Amino acid sequence: MVIGILKEPQGENRVAMLPETSATLVKMKAGVFVEKSAGEKAYASDADYEKAGANVVSRQDLIKGSDIILAINPPDKGILTEMKEGQIIIGVLNPFFNPELVKTLKDKNISSFSFEFLPRTTRAQGMDVLSSQATIAGYKAALDAANTLPEFMQMFMSAAGTIRPAKVLVLGAGVAGLQAIATSKRLGAVVEAFDVRIAAGEEVRSLGARFIEVEGAKDETSAGGYAVEQTEEYKLKQQQVIHEHAIKSNVIICTAQIPGKMAPVLLRTETVEQMKPGSLIVDLSASSGGNCELTKDGGIVIHQGVKIIGRSDYPSDLPVGASRMFGNNVLNFLELIIDGEGKINLNFNDDLVKGTCLTHNNEIMNQIVKDAIIN
Repeated sequence: MVIGILKEPQGENRVAMLPETSATLVKMKAGVFVEKSAGEKAYASDADYEKAGANVVSRQDLIKGSDIILAINPPDKGILTEMKEGQIIIGVLNPFFNPELVKTLKDKNISSFSFEFLPRTTRAQGMDVLSSQATIAGYKAALDAANTLPEFMQMFMSAAGTIRPAKVLVLGAGVAGLQAIATSKRLGAVVEAFDVRIAAGEEVRSLGARFIEVEGAKDETSAGGYAVEQTEEYKLKQQQVIHEHAIKSNVIICTAQIPGKMAPVLLRTETVEQMKPGSLIVDLSASSGGNCELTKDGGIVIHQGVKIIGRSDYPSDLPVGASRMFGNNVLNFLELIIDGEGKINLNFNDDLVKGTCLTHNNEIMNQIVKDAIIN
């Protein structure tokens, strides 16, 4: 059994697995193919992979010779064309925004596993790619804010007078939001955070930030820890409360997302227009529409003196750490589907294997994706 590590597309600095982790696969009696220069931008050379026991090959040879292919980003048409029936691909496949990819995987009888659907249980924590990468995104977003803001983040007392600390508002208190809170606090900012999930309040307060609560949120206990779509009445209350806090903030870090849907718009244009010139918005939800109405994915917008940074790819800015975390998550998942003899064993009685599976045996295995694509 051979596991292939693809080189990611242009603009992505991460790699699905570093040499140190691929060495563990070799010990598990698996062969490892690595596409030439796959780890170059994560400071892992082809020689490093070879020392770890992997074989450095061309993309064509990797696809042809691998039983399991690892990738961070969804495969492009060229990769899909060369893949064959019975192969397995594992990564973050973003199926809701790639319906044609899902149909191709199904029609070609390629088994695919997408980490967006990994059940959020204690047992799954070591495989939670979304959480590990979100940790990096929140951390980098706060640092980017500190570097970009035309003021100090922390309070200073000097002969020149007292410098007040920056006020940071974090929208969404999931993994990225909590890391943004923690990092902003370490940088000396005064931080408050909003989340529709009331349960998030305890975590926010534990980091020393103020939790903004809006009454009337729909119960989210059945959503596996994710946010859920709220009523229009609640959204109106939410919009007003966020507006009141946003116009007093120096920095707003947006992280709120709903799986399978466009990101909720939490910052309207009229709110941005009442923010102080020189204020900053960092929108991590940019790739799914953004929490700010003015966000441009992968770009910077300056609106009436307020700078809006649309970035969903911060983990790529920390390629070594991000690749290490991603690879360890993937390794933990592979241990579920590789037996002691180094052979593939897809046990669909395992809730983690079943829950993460997107396509298998010419079927779309995830019912939510299936319904979305069929409808």
